[in-house]
Amino acid sequence: MATPLVAIVRLAAASRVLVLTLSLLARLLFHPYDTSASLHPPCLSSPFFPLSASCSNSTTAAISSLAVWDGVHFARAAECGYEYEQSFAFFPLLPASIALLSRSLLAPLVPMLGYRAVLVISGHVLNNVAFVAAAAYFYRLSVLILKDSGAAYRASVLFCFNPASVFYSSLYSESLYALFSLGGLFYLFSCSRTIAMIMLALSGSARSNGALNAGYICFEALLQAYDASIQKKRPMWAVQALVTGFLRSTFIFLPFFAFQAYGYLNICLHRDTDELRPWCKAKLPLLYSFIQSHYWGVGFLRYFQVKQLPNFLLASPVLSLAVYSIVHYTKLIHQLFRSTSIREQIIATVEGRLVQAYGSSDVATVLKSEFSTRLNNKKQGNTEVKNRKSVATKATSASLDGNVSTGRIVGDNEDECPLLVLPFILHLTFMTFTAFFVMHVQVSTRFLSASPPIYWAASRILAPARGGSYKRWGYFIIVYFIAYILLGSLLFPNFYPFT
Repeated sequence: MATPLVAIVRLAAASRVLVLTLSLLARLLFHPYDTSASLHPPCLSSPFFPLSASCSNSTTAAISSLAVWDGVHFARAAECGYEYEQSFAFFPLLPASIALLSRSLLAPLVPMLGYRAVLVISGHVLNNVAFVAAAAYFYRLSVLILKDSGAAYRASVLFCFNPASVFYSSLYSESLYALFSLGGLFYLFSCSRTIAMIMLALSGSARSNGALNAGYICFEALLQAYDASIQKKRPMWAVQALVTGFLRSTFIFLPFFAFQAYGYLNICLHRDTDELRPWCKAKLPLLYSFIQSHYWGVGFLRYFQVKQLPNFLLASPVLSLAVYSIVHYTKLIHQLFRSTSIREQIIATVEGRLVQAYGSSDVATVLKSEFSTRLNNKKQGNTEVKNRKSVATKATSASLDGNVSTGRIVGDNEDECPLLVLPFILHLTFMTFTAFFVMHVQVSTRFLSASPPIYWAASRILAPARGGSYKRWGYFIIVYFIAYILLGSLLFPNFYPFT
């Protein structure tokens, strides 16, 4: 019998086959609303790959036209570089990755199909593989944070068939962002901080909101600093933890600012003052914020118009689920702090004492480093470790039942909430506020699609033991996910508006 992790990988792969099949069928059965994707003007300068225009048959045109909406911009950046000011809204990780793949593993296809078609194929292959890997990291991260393999499995299944699925199988940056964001967070909370720092930085080179992942590093640094200063009585260790956290957080922001600097060098440098764009003259010349405001009309309350009501309706399911997740976990965290002190919770979290038993092989693998740390501390046997152990045990003794047979890690109470959920809720709160009040609200479906608390909360509603109103809301969630997969697969490939 396959382990839950293997089962999630298979489900993720099956979901990609399903979405791709539905998208291709929709493209074959219906005429695209906008056929401009098939237009392919030459690069303004010499293309990076001279064979880009060697083929122009119907197969090449059909493949190239699979790049729709933002995919057109990503493919153009991969082929010609960043030619226009507005093209800098699309971060470089995806264009660079598909260009590299097209010039290496898939290079033999270029003479037959042309470079642009191979870029589109590369993007679809890369993103679908990345999604499968992201789903695996989602499960491992969920087990690590929730300490509940059953809830982690249900949440991961929901992620595999999430409402924004069509974007994870298209020429969009969602898959790469999810892979490096979820993978980085898994390694961060598994104490593999160097790998985590690199992966989270890469998430920032895939999407602008990847820079927000620096907040998780700040949270961990604050936990370590509090533990060092209050419990260990080592103020210098606390200072070291804060400084290290600051440097790591700065590293996460580095791709964002490096890309802004690249745009400044290309657009503003060596230009006369009269020719300079308005953002070039600003004290802090941020190209990205100017593009979002000038070209897409993004800004606080700028989307609150009567004509945009259908888009608010389109985004309402995911926003409702996000708000439910925030409220639910906020209540649980409040209850957590009422039952035990903040000090005890921090000590328990830092020491890894919330984990007392594990049943499945997947959980053992995910938490391997945590148990190793515990065994080393037992061998040391010094008074300080024993004191910390007793405090951590006190913080969790009320909830630990050791129910290994059910795969539970923390206990039987569905409403338990580890402290490590807190940074995820803070992150989701900021993202939800931004999506509703600042962005084009219909983008919320994919903008929030890589936020784990949404699926964690939904998996709680779908828990087998739940009944009554939870069962009705569970049906709503399932119908919502299925409907948006079908709608997205029908509308998006044919250039109809969908989130």
